Amino acid sequence: MTSPQRRTIGLIASFLAFQGAWFACVLGAARGRPDLGVTLVLLVCGIQLALSAARREELALAGAAVALGLIWDTAMLRSGVVDYASPGPVHGWAPSWILALWILFATLLRGPLQWLHGRTLLAALLGGVGGPMSYLGAVRLGAGSFKNLEEAMLVLGLGWAVITPLLTELARRLEASRKKPLEILFGGSILVFDRQDASAGEHL
Repeated sequence: MTSPQRRTIGLIASFLAFQGAWFACVLGAARGRPDLGVTLVLLVCGIQLALSAARREELALAGAAVALGLIWDTAMLRSGVVDYASPGPVHGWAPSWILALWILFATLLRGPLQWLHGRTLLAALLGGVGGPMSYLGAVRLGAGSFKNLEEAMLVLGLGWAVITPLLTELARRLEASRKKPLEILFGGSILVFDRQDASAGEHL
């Protein structure tokens, strides 16, 4: 099997894992068992992390996504745009299963959605449409509710039109920093280390 074929299979597997974990998380929350979905999300992300050659970048991206998700979905909850099923232990804050979905979304940004890197407008368009549709799908499955559908779609669309380009740009920069050689000044020489294969060369 060639390298492109392996990559294609990996991308498909990543997307299918995302879909399965997303449904488990949403349906678990709808039925009062958010722990089941969160556990599956952590399992899927843990496997992807174990297989990744860029664990540091994966963790940094996931951490940024969770932080942004905590701010965004807490704001949506407190403003009354969205009311989530299975609220978390801390009243007024985004529940754990929602934050798990943000971690899950981060796994797409260096995989199936990597083609969005450097394409800000396209990322904004995809986020502005796909983001609200994801919330709508979760609501229809019983994982939440909208007080006003049209208002919620508008607010979520505008928000995700900003969030998606931000996260894709972060993913792109993390990937670029990983590929950039590490240069260290040592004894009047510059030692150049390849971050990907750990090989080193010396330039006088």
